Amino acid sequence: MKEIILIKDGELALKGLNRSSFEDMLVKNIRRRIKPFGNFEFRKSQSTITVSPMDDFADLDAATDEISRVFGIAGYSRAAVCEKDMDKICEIAPVYLYEQLSNAKTFKVEAKRSDKKFPLKSPEISATLGGKILEKFPHLRVDVRNPDITVTVEIRDEAYVRGNQLKGAGGMPCGSSGRALILISGGIDSPVAGYMMSKRGLDLVGIHFASPPYTSLRAEEKVHDLLSKVARYSGRIWLHTVPFTEIQEEIREKCPEEYFTIIMRRFMMRLSNMLAKTTDCHALITGESVAQVASQTTLALGCTDAVAEFPVFRPCIGMDKEEIITISRKIDTFNISIQPFEDCCTVFTPKHPKTRPHLPDIEEAEKVLDIDGLCQRAFEGIKRISITSEGVEND
Repeated sequence: MKEIILIKDGELALKGLNRSSFEDMLVKNIRRRIKPFGNFEFRKSQSTITVSPMDDFADLDAATDEISRVFGIAGYSRAAVCEKDMDKICEIAPVYLYEQLSNAKTFKVEAKRSDKKFPLKSPEISATLGGKILEKFPHLRVDVRNPDITVTVEIRDEAYVRGNQLKGAGGMPCGSSGRALILISGGIDSPVAGYMMSKRGLDLVGIHFASPPYTSLRAEEKVHDLLSKVARYSGRIWLHTVPFTEIQEEIREKCPEEYFTIIMRRFMMRLSNMLAKTTDCHALITGESVAQVASQTTLALGCTDAVAEFPVFRPCIGMDKEEIITISRKIDTFNISIQPFEDCCTVFTPKHPKTRPHLPDIEEAEKVLDIDGLCQRAFEGIKRISITSEGVEND
């Protein structure tokens, strides 16, 4: 019995005349993600992508698992392929779905007849197959409102029989919205922010700020582990680690303590601007949430954004901590984020940070710093690595 994967592309159907280009990008992303699991053929038709193994060596289980994390997919399911013959459909469906039907109490049958030349109409297909299933599984009863299993028959170029459709990752295909730079720390919020913006079709490039000896190598490895989890959804992420020690020490020595965090964040934005220009990024992403900490008040964020040369996306901005934690658990980053390896954001934290800073005061406090020189030296010391769902790959 031949088995395939049926993929429904959901939101892409709303793209009008551009729909085909979005679907092509989705197919490209799926093809790249499941390439390690064998040779597959792809076909597009009526908001459905059919993924068919080309030989017996293809790992359909692994491919299905990978597809569950590809953005742009509304739903997916495994399906049996059979001839466009009602007798064959009634023969294969109970066998293919035996385990699901055996464990269910209620069911219904739905039919989708794209091939209008098929002799039976959709209600007739449903009634005929439903009767055969009841003969094979007399413990079942029909429930058209809330069944345990929905048996679906799709009549296209071939006939496909499947059980319940599984929910896909949703969103837009990665790369369809361009590329953005994610400011990634070792905390809970920024990996969630990266995941959320990747879901909206952005390819991710990472930037991380390290301050040895105040931060450890293990803190950097923690960031690698976090991005590896995000890469399960986004695909490969190039991470750029910026040496930040000199900048933080200069701020500590020459600037008012209550402005330290704001000035530090402004340096992060300046360096992110520089990197974005060299990596074809057109936006910055942070994990900030209004009023979560002193540097994330409305006035503080305004002081930070004053030096940003690109749009700053903050998908967590209106979320409380519990909402962010819920997503971090879903993408399996939470237990990594809470490991006790501190990043540079916790270095030289002021006892009484300014929660209502004013931009002219911040700019005046920065005048004692060689901003261009500090940024240039940090930028020249950047290290780059490639991170995939499997871990770190050296450049």
